Amino acid sequence: MAGRFDSNPFAEEEEVNPFSNHGSVAPAKNSRLSPLPPERAGFNYGIGETVDIPIDGSGDLKKRERELQAKEAELRKREEIVKRKEDAAARAGIVLEEKNWPPFFPLIHHDIANEIPIHLQRVMYVAFTTWLGIVACLFWNIIAVTTAWIKGEGVKIWFLAVIYFIAGAPGSYVLWYRPLYRVFRSESALKYGWFFLFYLFHIGFCIFAAVAPPIIFKGKSLTGILAAIDVLGDHALVGIFYFIGFGMFCLESVLSIWVIQQVYMYFRGSGKAAEMRREGARHVARAAI
Repeated sequence: MAGRFDSNPFAEEEEVNPFSNHGSVAPAKNSRLSPLPPERAGFNYGIGETVDIPIDGSGDLKKRERELQAKEAELRKREEIVKRKEDAAARAGIVLEEKNWPPFFPLIHHDIANEIPIHLQRVMYVAFTTWLGIVACLFWNIIAVTTAWIKGEGVKIWFLAVIYFIAGAPGSYVLWYRPLYRVFRSESALKYGWFFLFYLFHIGFCIFAAVAPPIIFKGKSLTGILAAIDVLGDHALVGIFYFIGFGMFCLESVLSIWVIQQVYMYFRGSGKAAEMRREGARHVARAAI
């Protein structure tokens, strides 16, 4: 029976000496490991070894140098063109204005300290305060009218308050504040007439808003004294908001009257009135010719 088996399954496997000469002993047939590639002896792990990096030829270097020189020449040419335009604008009296205010989101150019003469800076700062003041008054007017609308006063007065703000905030800057800024920065005396016209309209609106007569939608679209008294009896909170708006419009009116008085005194005392008349006469003569 034992002759049926070629080998003893319980016999110990033959040990293989790893340090023996592999050239004389045949490798095992069932070995799954392949021999590692030979490596150079050393313990620096490749640190400090030289690496062959291909370097462009001298032709490529010269080509890149010519491209850089061409770009530099083009930049110099553009700078010269821009400088010539700036010089021509300065000779023509054109002032290039860079937007710098408000600092977090520049919308307009504003630099009283560097562009307005020192003897006019006080009036200019107060005029700037009145421009910010009318913006604040109209914004508070929206808040107060919104509370009145919530309490049941109707949506029409709210729409009017929004229209006042949308038209008044940029309109006041374009119509009277920017002309005053430019005329103080030594522009034509004719700008004074533009400023006086629209600043008087601004003062009239502030006084009208402080009173708020019952003309348009019972006058409650503006936070004046009459509207505040009217809503105070029904809604105390709305009345308080209206009284705050009334005080803001009163303060705005007083400051605006002071500004126009100071500007008019400078206008008369500095000879700008005579200059304005002369310029007006020249414009009329040119139009007639």
